[in-house]
Amino acid sequence: MSALVLYLPLMHMDALRDTMLESPWYERLTVVGIVVLAHLSLFAFWLAQPQPPKVAVNEMSISFANMQMQQADVAPQPEVKPAPKREPRVIEPEAPQSSAEPVVEVSAPPTETPPSPVQLDAEPDYRADYLNNPRPPYPLVARRMGYQGKVVLNVEVLAEGRAGEVKLQTSSGYDILDRAALQTVKTWKFSPATRFGQPITQWFLVPIKFSLEE
Repeated sequence: MSALVLYLPLMHMDALRDTMLESPWYERLTVVGIVVLAHLSLFAFWLAQPQPPKVAVNEMSISFANMQMQQADVAPQPEVKPAPKREPRVIEPEAPQSSAEPVVEVSAPPTETPPSPVQLDAEPDYRADYLNNPRPPYPLVARRMGYQGKVVLNVEVLAEGRAGEVKLQTSSGYDILDRAALQTVKTWKFSPATRFGQPITQWFLVPIKFSLEE
């Protein structure tokens, strides 16, 4: 838009210049005045246009002198050399010094051997009271099937006379007979073994025979 406004007065100025060349002198003065006014109005119009805002530029000054002074103030640190590794000292055991004095061997006087005490009941005295213990029942199915055989049980007789752990040492060949023997012997009462007159826990074997003839 501003370019168009500037272009129109220039066209008028060209036309006025041509007219002034063809007119007498008083008309030329009038034309000159008009041209001057046109230039003044054009200048005034240009001044009235808003100027673009100036972009503020932040300037940063760098002083190399200060940098050199700061660098000069800092004293160079000495290079720290790594401490040498210390080799572990090997401490050799000192050799035992030989004693100049002779070693005198002192023999102990013979001691009298005390007589060995008389051991009473050195071997366990075991006695099982079978008379008061019930015999294992003969399973009815085993009788009908004709099962018979001998079961050997390894029984732990406790000091108080009860049966502790009962294990199957030898099977009769029939599981039904083995179970009948195990269940019955676990309820038995025994006379415990003794040593030096005191009851002790002892393992022993208990044979049980299942026979159809008895």
